[in-house]
Amino acid sequence: MCAPEATCMNPYRVGSWKNKGASVKLEIQHPSRPRKEAQIPMRLAYLLRSHLRLQAHRVVRVRRRRGGKLEARVERIGKRKLKCGQCGRRVGGTRGQSAERRWQDLKVLGIPLVIVYAPWRVDCPVCGVKRERVPWARKRARVTRPLGRAVAVWARRLSWTDTAALFGVNWKTVVKIVRQAVDFGLKRRRIAPVSVLGVDEVSRAKGHKYFTLFYDLKRGLLLWVGEDRTEATAKAFFDWFGEGVKHVTAACLDMWAPYVAAFKARAEKAVLVFDRFHLVRHLNEAVDEVRRAMVRELKGDERAEMKGTRYLWLKNPWNLKVAERPRLAALLRQHLPIVKAYLLKESFRDFWSHQVREEAGKFLKHWFWMATHSRLKPLREFAWRLRRHEEGILAWIDLRISNGAVEGMNTKIQSVARRAFGFRTSSHFKLAIYHCCADLPLPS
Repeated sequence: MCAPEATCMNPYRVGSWKNKGASVKLEIQHPSRPRKEAQIPMRLAYLLRSHLRLQAHRVVRVRRRRGGKLEARVERIGKRKLKCGQCGRRVGGTRGQSAERRWQDLKVLGIPLVIVYAPWRVDCPVCGVKRERVPWARKRARVTRPLGRAVAVWARRLSWTDTAALFGVNWKTVVKIVRQAVDFGLKRRRIAPVSVLGVDEVSRAKGHKYFTLFYDLKRGLLLWVGEDRTEATAKAFFDWFGEGVKHVTAACLDMWAPYVAAFKARAEKAVLVFDRFHLVRHLNEAVDEVRRAMVRELKGDERAEMKGTRYLWLKNPWNLKVAERPRLAALLRQHLPIVKAYLLKESFRDFWSHQVREEAGKFLKHWFWMATHSRLKPLREFAWRLRRHEEGILAWIDLRISNGAVEGMNTKIQSVARRAFGFRTSSHFKLAIYHCCADLPLPS
């Protein structure tokens, strides 16, 4: 930047200078007169050069075409060195230009902008003759890097269809940008040693089709997503995890046998803790099964009295509405099988308040005896399930870990599916899970 014509020694003169495409005019007034604001007109070409990070190129013309789009034509500056499209090395030798290409960019004041340029074919001493690497776009991309980043950011908040409509691009372009962002993030994210793993599944389609999700429970971070919920799926995670498994000291999971088998085979040192939320869900399902079986046997007024009482038996007592409490109290005074199941459910709540493993073990044995002598088949089956997994249930007393944060993340995953009205393919759903829930770094 050259020195201005005016200096502060003469406050009545006007100074001006030029700076690579930016014409600047600065008016300096006498201190005793009202001060005027500086007038700094900036050329659109200079703004685009900074926006697109041009060094060996320049914007030579910006004009508005039919349809209202702005077209910015870019050319090479003299014989400046260009980058090889394969290795990124700066190369001076060229072998002519390729056909003109067009890249869609972010809108300018709501007006669509297109970059037009004919890339050169550079003669790289390492890679041979390759097309140059332009600084404003990825290889084979049809949108600029700024537009690609904006699409990637908004694809985390909107559905892909809404994102495509917002930026005026094709839906397939959004999918491609998200895939590139996920690949970039997975390669560059740094995973600290994981000591506590969380395992859960989320439904991906009708017909008992699931994704298996592995989390870092301490940080609440999604690590890996795999299709199905089989032992092979869990072992695929350990193959991906590699040496990281040696840092794992505990894992929280449900009582699904394939998961347990995979952990015993690949993570022998990890203490398995069965998630309390899954345990309570199984207990509630057993209570509800007792209610359904009882309702099928009732007739007339007795059956009508039980109508609409499902959540009275499943809710926590403190979550009952004021109008629901008298109705539940009246039902509890009756000698019904569901009353016995409800009382067993509520008594099991005391297990979570124990602090000593031995006392918790005695409580489980006593509760097992009551459930197996209740003459309620669903409660007996649940009690035997507790007996088979007693070691993992008692491990909760020592470690106090659960998949509560995982359940919250699963709710977020389901919201991603709902705002997209579902995904046609599991690969797109998996891509959306990584992009929205794995906290991956985005390309700059």
